[in-house]
Amino acid sequence: MSHDSFEQTMMFQAKEEEEMATSEILQAVYQALKEKGYNPINQMVGYLLSGDPAYITSHNNARNLIRKLERDDLLEELVRHYLESNKK
Repeated sequence: MSHDSFEQTMMFQAKEEEEMATSEILQAVYQALKEKGYNPINQMVGYLLSGDPAYITSHNNARNLIRKLERDDLLEELVRHYLESNKK
């Protein structure tokens, strides 16, 4: 190593947590709600309408996961999936 290399500042960038796809987050939240005995559809609709994260259990980090997504992005994903799954 040369003397110059000791004078340079090295940059360290930690690998960011891998981002989960919207569909993966929805599935994980659905499963967590189901495991805790809630009606997952009702709870998720309550969250989407109100924005209140209290509708989502903290079990398996579900509440933190769903809060990583904007509600309008969630609605867009749901509508897209519904329409694409029900094409005639």
